[in-house]
Parts: sequence; structure tokens; C-alpha cells
Amino acid sequence: MFADSLLRAEQIHLFRLLVWGAASILAGTLVHLAVVWRRQATLLLRQFAIQLAVWGVLEVTYVAVAWQRLGLRDLAGATRLDRHVWFSLGLEVGGLGVGATLVLLGAGRERRLGLVGAGMAVILQCSALFLIDARLAALISR
Repeated sequence: MFADSLLRAEQIHLFRLLVWGAASILAGTLVHLAVVWRRQATLLLRQFAIQLAVWGVLEVTYVAVAWQRLGLRDLAGATRLDRHVWFSLGLEVGGLGVGATLVLLGAGRERRLGLVGAGMAVILQCSALFLIDARLAALISR
């Protein structure tokens, strides 16, 4: 892959992350407002919305920082990007495990629905990030 093709792939990747992050912020905010507006004390939805919005803010912040550092990469830079993407994929698989653990713990005897909501949001976020990063990994590996 040439440096300009890699730069374009990185730009598309960051744009996808930006769209997902902004959608997460919007969805989390709307769900939280709906819970507050209806005055329902549903911990599951509240924790789901909070996790969604916080992850979205972190993703948008990451994109803002990464966009400033974009540029043509040499072989060493392309190798660093490849390793970074594969490391991120591993973290996202671990995040799926953490989310599943939260859901299982929350659904246990004590029925802590806040944990279930947070775990579901972590699973959603890590799944989406895995798919977005896997697309970049597939492009780099060609």
C-alpha cells in the first residue's frame, strides 16, 4: 500500500470513528433525556445512556487528537499503525469480555440492573469499534 492510499484509509477510518462517536453521544443523550423526562427510575437505561455518551465523547476526542497527527507514513510509521490497530482489536475483544461479565454479574441473584445496562453499552461499543478497526486492519493487510 502506498503512503497516499494509507493516509486516505486512515482518514476514512477516523471519519467512521467520528460518526460512531457522535451517534453514541446523541443516542446516549436522547435516552438519558427520555428517562429524565418520563421520571422513570430505570437504572438499566440510565447506565446504558451514560456509558454510551461517555464512550462517544472519548471516541470524538480520540479522533480530534489523531486527526491533527495525520500525515504520510513511511514503512516504520505504517508498521506502527498496523500494530496499533491490532492492539486496539485485542483491547476491544477484552472489552467484550468485560461487558459480558458486567451483564452476568448484574443479572445474578441481586438483579443489579445498572450493571446490566452498563455492560450492554460496553458490549455495543466494543463490537462497533471492533468492526471499524477490523476494516482498517483488512485494508492495511492487503
